Amino acid sequence: MSSFAQPLIETPLNALLLVPIAYYAYSIAFPNVKPAATIPTDWRGGYSWKPASHPKTVLYKRYTPKTLQPFNGVDSPRILLAINGKVFDVTAGGSFYGPGGPYGNFAGRDASRGMAKQSFDKGSIATDMLLPIDGPIDTLSDITPDERENMMGWVEHFSHKYIVCGELVENDAA
Repeated sequence: MSSFAQPLIETPLNALLLVPIAYYAYSIAFPNVKPAATIPTDWRGGYSWKPASHPKTVLYKRYTPKTLQPFNGVDSPRILLAINGKVFDVTAGGSFYGPGGPYGNFAGRDASRGMAKQSFDKGSIATDMLLPIDGPIDTLSDITPDERENMMGWVEHFSHKYIVCGELVENDAA
């Protein structure tokens, strides 16, 4: 008798354990995979889901305070804000930057001064932190070095979290 069959005959437990091992080896080598009945369209349907449509392409462009203003989440579903000359698409954070959000006053505006001064109160923003959209861009010449560093921290945070979709330029420069 062969050396492989000898231990199987001597101990029936070995023969009994060989059957499930053979079954599992067969099921791994020849899996019974059925195609999905429908293609999932969201993450709950599995890891290989296909989105309903391709996301819109965001083009880098120049914005003025006037052309930035409509992107406030009210006049447009897209929400943009600018900090230190960079325009960020914060639509993904609509609950924060959209209408009724804690930073909703910054939507469609240059938020540099408010971010530098950490002033998010709606009353002070309306009067002190946001300049009129038909005027020149805020030069921020009167902020302290600590406030400038704070503003740059916000720029870095937004750069990692949101898409930089443009630059803010003077009203007559676009």
